[in-house]
Amino acid sequence: MAIRARHIFDARARSSVRKNRTYMTKFNELNLNPKVLKAIEEAGYETPTPIQEGAIPPALEGRDVLGIAQTGTGKTASFTLPMITLLARGRARARMPRSLVLCPTRELAAQVAENFDTYTKHLKLTKALLIGGVSFKEQEALIDRGVDVLIATPGRLLDHFERGKLLLTGVQIMVVDEADRMLDMGFIPDIERIFSLTPFTRQTLFFSATMASEIERITDTFLSAPARIEVARQATASETIEQGVVMFKGGRRDREASNKRKVLRALIDAEGEKCTNAIIFCNRKTDVDICAKSLKKYGYNAAAIHGDLDQSQRMKTLDGFRDGSLRLLVASDVAARGLDIPSVSHVFNFDVPGHAEDYVHRIGRTGRAGREGKAITICSGRDEKALDAIEKLIQKDIPRIDNPVKEEPKPEKPKSEKPKPEKRAKEQEGSKDNRKEREPKGRGRGRKADNGPVVVGMGDHLPSFIALSFDERRAG
Repeated sequence: MAIRARHIFDARARSSVRKNRTYMTKFNELNLNPKVLKAIEEAGYETPTPIQEGAIPPALEGRDVLGIAQTGTGKTASFTLPMITLLARGRARARMPRSLVLCPTRELAAQVAENFDTYTKHLKLTKALLIGGVSFKEQEALIDRGVDVLIATPGRLLDHFERGKLLLTGVQIMVVDEADRMLDMGFIPDIERIFSLTPFTRQTLFFSATMASEIERITDTFLSAPARIEVARQATASETIEQGVVMFKGGRRDREASNKRKVLRALIDAEGEKCTNAIIFCNRKTDVDICAKSLKKYGYNAAAIHGDLDQSQRMKTLDGFRDGSLRLLVASDVAARGLDIPSVSHVFNFDVPGHAEDYVHRIGRTGRAGREGKAITICSGRDEKALDAIEKLIQKDIPRIDNPVKEEPKPEKPKSEKPKPEKRAKEQEGSKDNRKEREPKGRGRGRKADNGPVVVGMGDHLPSFIALSFDERRAG
């Protein structure tokens, strides 16, 4: 077995690299297609991010790339730009895409497609987006014409393959984006199957925020001598983000969730006009739905985004949030993963995230590009350990904010007056008399006969030899 050499670019050493000028620091020095550079310039970008600076050169050389970086570091451009440059020459054939990009969610796949539209505006490259919630016939029509770039979620891609409408034997470049999220969503078996359907000679660009043992196993199996580009995971939030946490006591168990939503509404109201829009994060999908419905019930302009919605509804919700017609977007981490939504004024953590790194990711939705932002978290008693882990990660204490909702005092139990001894004795006598009156006479299992001993099952009709009293029987 050949030993796999790995080219490692550590973004933490970027400052020293810059001094020595070992790596490029401008897009026009990365050997990208001139028409791609023109599109980059028109988009307003000039300097690549660390992951882009490290991944683009080996990708252009045709090498496999293993990129380890979290969302928001510019990963999408780190694979779209070299892909477009490599695909600029060549021609697509019907039902045989030249490249494949796999994404865990519909929203992320749609965002990748938008990036391709931005960077291919001066090139004649075709693409198709295969995601759930869209008609199969429309997608099949695009595939039949031949596409250079196929962007898909794993499930929908395999659906088309099993229908016999798609061949993956022509894939030259394959990209797996957000691999750790694929693992969380149970897509790893699908990913392995898709790998087996593509040519062994393909170039693979593999990106993940973390390297779990299962992810490492896949990269060792399917990547050949990859260039490993590792960007340190962000452990601090932007200084432009004002953070705060409200310590919440739920009170009665049956009213805890309702009281928590009341606190959320009060926090939104307290921000007033400063809260132009906000993303509200919940840990569970069911809470996303409940929270959004509750906000709408109280007159707030809010909507939920999760995987059970139709794709058209999800895109409509996102478009509304981007253009300002929707003020509050209620989402889970999975639905909001990788979404690039500019100018978000506030982030509310309805639930404290279970993983400390997710907190940094969540609040990073606001305060982008040097803008000011605010992030407020509601923390109940059971979430205090998770909050401690977050403060340990970001190496600072999050300021406590007073609960805007005053907690209702617990109602005092009325003191029961003890009856006086004389009264209690009379009541007891009365209860005994009542019991005597209620006692049935006559027949019944285990009842006492009028003039004799207790006889089981004989009722009032007793033989004379049994009806004799015990004393008489002893005497006789």
